[in-house]
Amino acid sequence: MIETNRVRVALAERSYDVVIGSRLLEDAGALIAAALGPTRRLAVVTDGAVAATQLPRFLASQDRTPPVLTLPAGETTKSWTHLQQVVEWLLALPADRKTVVVALGGGVVGDLAGFAAAITLRGLDVVQIPTTLLSQVDSSVGGKTAINAAAGKNLVGAFHQPMLVLADIDCLGTLPPRDLRSGYAEAVKHAVINDAAFFDWLCQHGPRALAGDAEVLERIVRHSVATKAAIVAADEREADARALLNLGHTFGHALEAETGFGDQLRHGEAVAIGMGLALDLSAVLLGCPTDAAQRLRSHLRAVGLPTTMAEVDGAPFDPDRLLAHMQHDKKTANGALTFVLATDIGAAKVVKAVDPAIVRSILAA
Repeated sequence: MIETNRVRVALAERSYDVVIGSRLLEDAGALIAAALGPTRRLAVVTDGAVAATQLPRFLASQDRTPPVLTLPAGETTKSWTHLQQVVEWLLALPADRKTVVVALGGGVVGDLAGFAAAITLRGLDVVQIPTTLLSQVDSSVGGKTAINAAAGKNLVGAFHQPMLVLADIDCLGTLPPRDLRSGYAEAVKHAVINDAAFFDWLCQHGPRALAGDAEVLERIVRHSVATKAAIVAADEREADARALLNLGHTFGHALEAETGFGDQLRHGEAVAIGMGLALDLSAVLLGCPTDAAQRLRSHLRAVGLPTTMAEVDGAPFDPDRLLAHMQHDKKTANGALTFVLATDIGAAKVVKAVDPAIVRSILAA
């Protein structure tokens, strides 16, 4: 068994480990048995791309072959239709309250399977095995599960913490470059919200990660998970500090909604653009140095991420339509827009009741 690191998400009786390392899929059977007990029945949810590359490694670690549901890959799978499919499949097995749902895939599979586990039989245990950089650094940790709705991204869901997370760095070696870049944007976000030194480190070493350097990737995953674990432990249900993890997401989710949640704009790409816009807004409202947005965009461009809305197919976008999408943002309260902004790189804060006219001016610039 090879493990590089464990990060504990401390949530009292809901605490769990995030295991980060190499060859974890080969040891998944033993790791799950050690965390949950050797007699638990598994039910695996994955997608077509992961089934072709990672599923055989996972199945080889099992003493008995678990049932597997393979879904289409892509953001559009986070839908009512596929949620019903997963729940009906679990009930038909039939699942019982000792069944463990294994979410083997990226953020789409993790969000969808986690939500299905949360609502089936009033709650089944779930193990997250994230196979993309985005899901390893962010979405698999913290218990947020959801599907998308016509009104916006991740608007239907539940907090449902996993029992265990296995982040196998070897999975990242099979990712297309665009997927790797998309996940990297979320790691940059963790640096921008509270760690200027980590941002400087990423500026120096990030290109190596996107070239496939496993050692650098492991450090990025470990640092990001530790950052998120500390925030989640302090604010599990996003009443306060956890909202900081949404830096760039209010702008980004609006762009995703406007482009139909498809391949036209990946989540991490939307977050990359959204972070730059958030720092532009921060300069107006908080006096954030203008070179902060310049430094951020310079680094994102250096690793191949988009930094402006003009780079997205379908541009230009109507600022009023984007503002309408933002009204459905989960941080909006009584119709007033809330944004995560920054006084500088490494120092973020939540700002409530932001004037829509100022936001519109940023979108129209």
